[in-house]
Amino acid sequence: MNVWNASVSGGLVVVGAGIVGASVAYHAARAGATVTLVDAGRPGSGVTADSFAWIGASGVRTGPAAALRATATAEYRRLGAELPGLPVTWSGSLSWTRSGSAPDAGPGETIVDAATVAALEPRLRRAPDWAVWTPDDGAVDPVGVTGRLVAAARARGARVHLGTPVTALRRDPAGRMSGVETTGGPLSGSTVLLAAGVATAALSAPLGVRVPVQPSPSPLFRLRAPAGLVRTVVSTEDFDLRQISADRLIAAADSPERTLAAVRSTFHGADDVELLSTRLGARPMPPDGEPVIGPITETPGLYVAVMHSAVTLAAAVGRLIARELLNGTVEPTLSGCRPDRF
Repeated sequence: MNVWNASVSGGLVVVGAGIVGASVAYHAARAGATVTLVDAGRPGSGVTADSFAWIGASGVRTGPAAALRATATAEYRRLGAELPGLPVTWSGSLSWTRSGSAPDAGPGETIVDAATVAALEPRLRRAPDWAVWTPDDGAVDPVGVTGRLVAAARARGARVHLGTPVTALRRDPAGRMSGVETTGGPLSGSTVLLAAGVATAALSAPLGVRVPVQPSPSPLFRLRAPAGLVRTVVSTEDFDLRQISADRLIAAADSPERTLAAVRSTFHGADDVELLSTRLGARPMPPDGEPVIGPITETPGLYVAVMHSAVTLAAAVGRLIARELLNGTVEPTLSGCRPDRF
């Protein structure tokens, strides 16, 4: 059975040069499609830049996108082989809570004791009695990865229009997609992929299409810290934390004051850690928290891809969406993410 009955022979217009749109544009161009990528800003300058950018399943073992999340690390390793030098750090991740017994280990996970945790994170003041160690996990520079994907798409023939806001979607007299209107003029294509984050809902609404996503606050703190303070991706009840350069940390947490206090109390040598900046992103959050990926059946030629876990899933969904668009076949891994579930 086909999930996609429109042809991309008339060209694919990708709206949104965040990491998902850039990944689709790259994979589709690599497969030989005629691709146009358009964005109001620069690659990855929207909510992509506000991601903690942890690559892994993050303990999610159930739900419609569980199988998709399980492929995240393998898909990024595949992408890194295709684009050598992709800014990905394979550090592994350590997760623990303050109380309770250790959980069962999931796929790719190992429950490790305090001695092992201390060896992996030697600057900890007190290693927890147990932690979940996921050695295959990593993290990316989300803006850097997005820029590489856009450059690779362009090198394979994609036309890229940056600083060009999309003002409307276009349909032909038969009601099929025919491209988009922008501040720089129309861009034509028989297929339009909306990967515009929270703006996806507003762009699709004039067509009578409801894409139920709402902005969800995503605080991100950048900290100055001693080199080597954190070696892995560390996830606790207080923060998600990782080192992004020799003297910089990035933390996903709720409060800058509480985060600073928690980092200083968790690591030796962290007394002088200081807050450098705070960003508050607006993640596109569907009602059930799961990705919204697939065709809009009532509008032939329209396909949406919106999710709050965009950076984690980008390598996987870019490849799978490109296959659906170009081949017209159902990708089973995406079956739980279809927009018609709402």
